Amino acid sequence: MEELNALFQGFAVVMTPMNFLLMVVGIVLGVLIGVLPGLGGANGVAILLPLTFSMNPTSAIIMLSCIYWGALFGGAITSVLFNIPGEPWSVATTFDGYPMAQQGRAGEALTGAFTSSFVGAFVAVVMITFMAPLVAKFALKFGPPEFFSVYLLTFCSFVGMGKGSPFKILASMTIGFALASVGMDTVTGQLRLTFGFHELMRGFDFLIAVIGLFGIGEILLSMEEGLAFSGKSAKIDPKVVWQTWKKLPAYWATSIRASLIGIWMGITPGGATPASFMSYGIAKKLSKTGSKFGTGELEGVVAPETAAHAAGTAALLPMLALGIPGSPTAAVLLGGLLIWGLQPGPLLFVEQKDFVWGLIASMYLGNLVGLMVVLTTVPLFASILRIPFSIIAPVIIVICAIGAYTVHNAMLDIWFMLLFGVIGYMFKKLDYPLAPLVLALVLGDKAEDSFRQAMLVSQGEMSIMFSNPLVGSITTLALVLLLWPLISKLIALVKPPKQDEFAAERPVD
Repeated sequence: MEELNALFQGFAVVMTPMNFLLMVVGIVLGVLIGVLPGLGGANGVAILLPLTFSMNPTSAIIMLSCIYWGALFGGAITSVLFNIPGEPWSVATTFDGYPMAQQGRAGEALTGAFTSSFVGAFVAVVMITFMAPLVAKFALKFGPPEFFSVYLLTFCSFVGMGKGSPFKILASMTIGFALASVGMDTVTGQLRLTFGFHELMRGFDFLIAVIGLFGIGEILLSMEEGLAFSGKSAKIDPKVVWQTWKKLPAYWATSIRASLIGIWMGITPGGATPASFMSYGIAKKLSKTGSKFGTGELEGVVAPETAAHAAGTAALLPMLALGIPGSPTAAVLLGGLLIWGLQPGPLLFVEQKDFVWGLIASMYLGNLVGLMVVLTTVPLFASILRIPFSIIAPVIIVICAIGAYTVHNAMLDIWFMLLFGVIGYMFKKLDYPLAPLVLALVLGDKAEDSFRQAMLVSQGEMSIMFSNPLVGSITTLALVLLLWPLISKLIALVKPPKQDEFAAERPVD
């Protein structure tokens, strides 16, 4: 009941004329960012973060989170109409969405995608409403060892549950730790890794790094690939919307399953992309029409979109309650909170009630407004893709440069942004993940501070990480996840290989 009262107070905060206007503006900007190739939720939030410096934190976070919801919606438009995933998690949507558009069912595919996105986000927000205060109350018992063990669990979970090579994930994370350590030591006050350059005293600003890594890096990659757009036009009329809505209740089991997958992958640092692929794969196996997936099945659009939005929304739960982001976008939002002087974590629910519940209320309203906006403006946003990429790319680069310059009003920051852009480009080319680097850059200092405080308390004894059942269990789980790639290989060696029943009948080349 307490949560509901706080939520209603949050709605009162959101429904002020200024905050509501910022919410609508954020949604429209987000859809635009989701539609434009080379951008995405994390990129858009990072680039537009400087716009919010003059706002109060509540208005700023409402606008930024709505940019995120809008980008989630916008990614589906390009996937369905142009077979171009606006976001990584929209790749699975193209499998059935684009064939539907080719069959003249673009309106049905888009309505199904948008509605499923709303359902997934709504289920995740309901979970956040009731779970976040409980997690926060539990986390109030945490001391330095417990906080470090949680940070360690976050870093290790990227290795154990991340997609791709664990060595590449570790390498990316290590670079992030190195970048986070540049500047002044928060405990001793001494300079580290500045190499005599006074400009590096304040370290590498998180915002500049993110704008470069995501914004400039993606643009460089897109320019190399030479994007050319070709796709179907779409118009969504009320009749198509109504007919599609009548079909969607038949997929209720798929929606519930996809929402649960998305919530789990959002809370853990799996992210929206694995959630969408996992949900699509499971739906294909369990569906009666699974054999038709890939040819234009509505269920093949419902499953990944529901999971992606549920994951994207659920990633904000550990960020708010523990100060640990569950996705790259949540990491960018975490950086924004720190810039505004807010400390994410359990005390946020006690000290900044209006802020927290205003954000949660904006998730409800933002997704509803987002659904209405995209259903009415699809032709407009689709027409943007007919602008040549040679015009769009320079505009995005200029926006990035302005965003980087406004942080400290220093030209050096633009050079740093370009340097990080090259690093982001190289990471993409070499298939190194950026999310672990961003996570280490944001949380590296905090993890180091917690570890050193724990060591001061225990006088250098590592046993403090196992001093009570709570910290011991979290640390053990973290170490298991760190070593999981090795453990899974050992299990595979011990297990006898499956016998191929048809080996004798299969012809030999």
